[in-house]
Parts: sequence; structure tokens; C-alpha cells
Amino acid sequence: MTASIVYLNNVRLETGFAKDHHELTYTKTARYTLAIQEGKIQAIIPQNQVTEKQQGTDLNGQLAIPAFQESHNHLDKTYLSLGWRASQPVKNLKERLADEASELKLLAPSTEQRATAMIEKLIGYGASYIRTHVNIDPYVELENFWGVKRALEKYAHVIDYDIVVFPQHGLLKNPQTVLLMREALKNGGTMVGGLDPAGIDYAIEESLETIFDLAEEFQVGIDIHLHDTGEVGVYTIDKFLDILEERKFTQRTAISHAFALLDVRPAEKEKLYQRLATHQTAIMSTIPYDPRYLLPPIDVLRQAGVSVHLGSDGFFDSWSSNVSGDLFEKLRNFCEMTGKITEEQLTQAYVHGCGKVAPFSFEEERLWFTEGDEANFIFTEAASTAEVIARKPQKRQIMLKGQWV
Repeated sequence: MTASIVYLNNVRLETGFAKDHHELTYTKTARYTLAIQEGKIQAIIPQNQVTEKQQGTDLNGQLAIPAFQESHNHLDKTYLSLGWRASQPVKNLKERLADEASELKLLAPSTEQRATAMIEKLIGYGASYIRTHVNIDPYVELENFWGVKRALEKYAHVIDYDIVVFPQHGLLKNPQTVLLMREALKNGGTMVGGLDPAGIDYAIEESLETIFDLAEEFQVGIDIHLHDTGEVGVYTIDKFLDILEERKFTQRTAISHAFALLDVRPAEKEKLYQRLATHQTAIMSTIPYDPRYLLPPIDVLRQAGVSVHLGSDGFFDSWSSNVSGDLFEKLRNFCEMTGKITEEQLTQAYVHGCGKVAPFSFEEERLWFTEGDEANFIFTEAASTAEVIARKPQKRQIMLKGQWV
């Protein structure tokens, strides 16, 4: 039986850029009715052409922009739903990992509850996709994996997601880790993770080869954490791409954080960035606050054709007390750090949030959406995408896969 059509009337959609009589750039908009059927956009109808039979929910001129993608997250680590607790300082990464090993074991019985609270918060902000890394290690084994998987499955009717099986405490340090990762991949893990093949595993080639072995065995993608900087980090990226090429690996690949991209020698930058683009290896950034040493060169990467996506990382957990989980906060920080202040710059920055380039310009009138797209929208009282990013509106109505959430 064919699902009935739901009509959303008086929706404002952006159509292009223009200049007013003061030569100030603004975003043009027009009103449309969106016809939604079976979770997709069935038709986009100019409001002045809507018939009586196409009357439905009146959005009263609210702006619709694409829902965003939360591309780097740790659902298993959050304290959400357990009440407030601040993060504790540590001297270094290894001390943090040691503290976390004991903490996550204690938190494991509440993983599904905590992950559910985090998913609901992300959905409420406007996330239509969540990529979560989940610790797989001898301390917690698969307990957190099962809790996160159950939590995500409850929302599969409105969001898409990936579960990255993540060896937070090293892939090679304990032989049980690879066995546990294999078990997680057999039971619903959708990507293979990794962590600092040099700084944590002390064996770049062996660590990367093992990651690719697992990915090939289960025919899934790869998304590794890479915090290592300097020549070691650059070498790791090069070796990652070497192995990808040697194996003719065709699944999705990503490198999260990738701080070492700041340390590539000038003569080698173009070649490395082109390799990333050619193999569609994405960079996942959480927009760290020290752009001198930790923020990858996002604008240069994008110009080279490399996809860069943003995520909140963990929030309200042992790693950070401060992050809200609202990706528009990350986007605004990114624009502030990189000097993006114009209507066009702010709008185009949303490519890192929603995964697609704003299709309209001064020369061409087009819409964010086309017929056949999934019906994933953020509705808000804003003039444009640029204002949404600059001002981070608190009031939003969210529709995901054609359902109000």
C-alpha cells in the first residue's frame, strides 16, 4: 500500500545570492510547498501553484535547511542521563586512557541509557546521521558495543548511522583486542577504527595492515584516529594511502583529527592532498581550539577536493565537560577561527556539516533540495543558512526521513 503524501506549506527555501542597493550581499528565498511521501521529497511546488488538495501543515515561512551529519562521536563515553559531573585533569593521553579503562567498566551497565540520551540530544539539534566510535578492548569487551547498538537501533527509523569498532587502548597491545573487534564486526559494526599506529601501537605498518585486514575480511570501511603530529603523523597518512593503493581498497575511508596535515612539507602538500582526494579519503575534524597546531587546513583541503566533515567528538564525558553536541556551535567556531564573515562564506561552510555544497550562487538559482532526496530538514526562523551558522538558533523544528522528531 502506497503511503499518503504529507504537504508542508509556506516553507522558505534559499534560491541564490544577490546584492541590495547598498551592495550588501543577502540570500534570496522563495516560498514552496514540500510534498513528502515514504520519507522522501516527492515534489517541490512553488507556493503560488499549490492547489486546495495540497494544503497541509503551514510552516509560516520558516526557513528549511538540510539536517546535519554528526561525523565523529563517542556515544559510549558520555555521562548524559547520570547527572552533572565535570571532567578531571590528567597529565597526558596515557593517563587519560588508564582512567577511562576503569571508568567505562563501571559505566557499562548504563551504556544504552546514556547513549540514548546522547542520540536524542543530537537528533534534537538536527542530526540525520551519527558516526560513533565505540571502545573495543579487554577491559569492557563488547558490553558498551551492545549498549550503543541497541540505542541506535531504536532510532533507525529516523537516522542513519555507522558504528566504528574502535581500539581505544591500542590494536596490538593485547591479542584479545583483534578478536574482540572481529566479534563486533560480525555483530553489526560497520567500520574499522584505529588509534595512533605510532604513538599508541608503536608499529605503524603492522597496525595499519591489521586494520585493512579486518576491513577487507568484513567488507567495511575504515575511520582511524590520528593524533600523531610531525613527520611521524605525515608518514602514517602516506603509509595509510600506500596500503589502500596496494590493496585496491574500495570501501569508505577516513582519517579523524589528522593534526599532522599541518606539518606536511610545502613541496609535498599538493601531492598528498591530491592522493586523499583521489581515494575519497575524508578528514573528520572536531574543530579544536588551537588552530596553530591542531586544526587541519580545512579550506586548503577542500580546494584540493578532499571532503572534510565535522563532529562533536565526546561530550559530557571524562574527556570534555564543555561541548554541547550542537554542530552549529562547531561550524560557528570554525568560521570565527578562519575569518569567515560574509554571507557566501558562512553558507558555504555548511558543506562540512551537511555533506553537500550549497548549490546556489549569484549566477545560478537552485535549491538545497531536489525531488527524491530524503526528507531531512531543520526548520527555523532565520533569514538564511548564513544566519543559522552565525547565530545558532535555539528554536528548531526537525523532520527526519519524513517524520517529526
